[in-house]
Amino acid sequence: MSDLITVEVTDGIQIITINRPEAKNAINLETAQAMAAALDQLDSRDDIRIGILTGGGGTFSSGMDLKAFAKSGQRPYVEGRGFAGLNEKPPKKPLIAAVEGYALAGGCEMALASDLIVAASNAKFGLPEVKRGLVAGAGGMLRLPRRLPYHIAMEVILTGEMLTAERAHAFGLVNRLTEPGGALAGALELARAIVENGPLAVQTAKSIVSQSGDWDQEGMFDRQRPLIAHIFSSADAKEGATAFAEKRKPVWQAK
Repeated sequence: MSDLITVEVTDGIQIITINRPEAKNAINLETAQAMAAALDQLDSRDDIRIGILTGGGGTFSSGMDLKAFAKSGQRPYVEGRGFAGLNEKPPKKPLIAAVEGYALAGGCEMALASDLIVAASNAKFGLPEVKRGLVAGAGGMLRLPRRLPYHIAMEVILTGEMLTAERAHAFGLVNRLTEPGGALAGALELARAIVENGPLAVQTAKSIVSQSGDWDQEGMFDRQRPLIAHIFSSADAKEGATAFAEKRKPVWQAK
């Protein structure tokens, strides 16, 4: 890892913190590489079930480090992973964005690459690239219209103006709102609820939802069937039913 990204693992939850508060947690190449390493750890370690991505110093992320780009042309992209080592290849396990302050440009796109968003009530999201003659090429134009009503997404993308967390929550972009300073605590509460569930089922559910957006209705169940067959014959499925019958908490094996 790197001092630019800090990682903490507790009770099956990995907390990844972007640690560049002096730069509003802008992402440079080294930070992107450290992020990719942290996400590889999330997917590879059996003792980690879910990840939380947040930013230190009261800001989620202001996006690409424009000073590094202006100075050396450096772009914070990781081969096969895209911007921040995340946006083109999110982890297989669930990822929650815990947003305080600003999630702008690439920072907003990182939140969009996550599976759930918990935000402080005074947080703000935005894709201001058009104000600089750029476009939101790290997923903003692709993901935002799928998460918001079309006209609202186009307003955010074409004006470059910010969207408040409260308005984002009203449109369903944000799962939970917290008091300022409480986004990480809110994300941990949500993560703990997910960790209670069968890990194999959770990861498979994420995989199906991620893949099925462009499946045609006629063949979608045929495409899903082989991808979920292992769940119904798994040890976890048997344990879940047994634990229910015995009125106890299940002991998952992730197999």
